[in-house]
Amino acid sequence: MTQTLITNAILIDPEAGTEARGSVLLDGASIAAILPDGNGGPAPKAARVIDGGGKHLAPGIVDIGVKVCEPGERHKESYRSAGLAAAAGGVTTIVTRPDTLPAIDSPEVLEFARRRANEAAPVNVLPMAALTKGRLGREMTEIGFLMDAGAVAFTDCDHVVQDTKVFARALTYARALGALVIAHPQEPGLSAGAAATSGKFASLYGLPAVSPMAERMGLDRDIALLEMTGARYHADQITTARALPALERAKRNGLDITAGTSIHHLTLNELDVSGYRTFFKVKPPLRSEEDRHAVIAALRDGLIDTISSMHTPQDEESKRLPFEEAASGAVALETLLPAALRLYHSGDLDLPTLFRALSLNPARRLGLPSGRLAAGAPADLVLFDANKPFVLDRATLRSKSKNTPFDGARMQGRVLATWVAGANVYEAE
Repeated sequence: MTQTLITNAILIDPEAGTEARGSVLLDGASIAAILPDGNGGPAPKAARVIDGGGKHLAPGIVDIGVKVCEPGERHKESYRSAGLAAAAGGVTTIVTRPDTLPAIDSPEVLEFARRRANEAAPVNVLPMAALTKGRLGREMTEIGFLMDAGAVAFTDCDHVVQDTKVFARALTYARALGALVIAHPQEPGLSAGAAATSGKFASLYGLPAVSPMAERMGLDRDIALLEMTGARYHADQITTARALPALERAKRNGLDITAGTSIHHLTLNELDVSGYRTFFKVKPPLRSEEDRHAVIAALRDGLIDTISSMHTPQDEESKRLPFEEAASGAVALETLLPAALRLYHSGDLDLPTLFRALSLNPARRLGLPSGRLAAGAPADLVLFDANKPFVLDRATLRSKSKNTPFDGARMQGRVLATWVAGANVYEAE
């Protein structure tokens, strides 16, 4: 196998929580060795040497909750365009959602998605499957068959299973098979039709709003069912301060629960929708600045485990509508890392903590060997310049859809190169 040595880099190790100069030796698809700076040993004779230029080298990002619009809406995003966007954003593994047309709720549809991903995407693609048929919340899918077909987790995405008995049965069945269930903690009655978070701002703009308590109520119900079933559970987005005490109690009581949040809720707030800018309309809606800081603190303390892009492509026709009628969601595969680096530059999170949430914890939750900078780990890596400034132009994004809230924003941090299984899948021009 061809060996590659990446030298002169600042190595970010989220497992050890360290950041230090060194080199990484790649042997085929795996990391062969981590070489600290000043080890004095010569580079392997057959190695190809890449100068890291004193920039940061970290495990590739593992992004849970990416929407790729195949089948059904390929004009919004394909596996090819999503894979190219992911590689350019330092995302080496995308974990895809089943909210397609039709939903990925059978082994046949899942097999189609896997085949298309393997043919077209330059990064790792792991599919999730629907928890209930058609994501309608009435009848659970064939979880065992779907796991055999390659499903890594089960979710109805933002369609909350309203029938508690159906959800309890699905959790019980998933527990028996060791399957991970990913849920969207919202009280569906309160959150139906909401376009903003309730408060003075939403009232001033006349927007239909939802109380932050809807998230707390949804999470409370799910936690009660976890106590009853003992299932493996991940909350896809925790975005409010009111939900955090319930999450902390559930973890303290030993339930098998983890939680994530989205990059948009970490870096934006409810005031950003001023002017009725629909590119800022996401689900759940952007929260208050107090909620944003509470979620950052929970991430820093390890209460919230993962950061995801929640990449949701929407075409121009579905976004260029009155705010209430516009589709929710934003693309974020390419902007995930530079947006996350805002938390680093603001002093809220150091880089090992940031990559613990971007890479290590998502990989661990899914039982993957990636997300680590260690001998024997997959050679899925990202080299980036954390300090390079740029102004984002959405027209340059590789995603087919361009619905990013960061269009025209000043950002800091550029991906220089991405490796998947030792292969260079992206290199900055």
